[in-house]
Amino acid sequence: MVASMNPAPRRATYDDLLQVSDILIAEIIDGELITSPRPASPHARATSIIRGELDSFDRQSGGSGGPCGWWILFEPELHLGADVLVPDLAGWQRERMPTLANVPYFVRAPDWVCEVVSPTTARNDRVRKMPVYARDHVGHLWLVDPIPRTLEVYRLEGQRWVVASTHGD
Repeated sequence: MVASMNPAPRRATYDDLLQVSDILIAEIIDGELITSPRPASPHARATSIIRGELDSFDRQSGGSGGPCGWWILFEPELHLGADVLVPDLAGWQRERMPTLANVPYFVRAPDWVCEVVSPTTARNDRVRKMPVYARDHVGHLWLVDPIPRTLEVYRLEGQRWVVASTHGD
């Protein structure tokens, strides 16, 4: 009797991702289609507050009241190699990306990413997405946990994440 060999699992495609219901967030990591429910209220509120706090960074150059110089986007779709990720927030320095193109997704890795972790996304955010962000040279990463109200700030050194600081409340 010859043992049958299982074929390699089929890698997810962008067409697979497009078939996912709009009520889910769909990503492709390492060839696997991953879906997550829309964020619950603590997650959504944390993302909204962070985005509001960063408004001054997203002002046009020469604007008053802040440091300017960034494009900060809510849930942009990132095509990083074969991976398709949707961080909660991402930012590009305008000196690296002078104009914000009218596109459905971005192939240029952002300079900063913020992931608001939840019980359903924490493992993917930490174990699967962080290495992709490092591989594609995202320089800064925030992990926010809205339940215990913590912020972990990472910076990329080579291909390795280093904890720059941690904060509570």
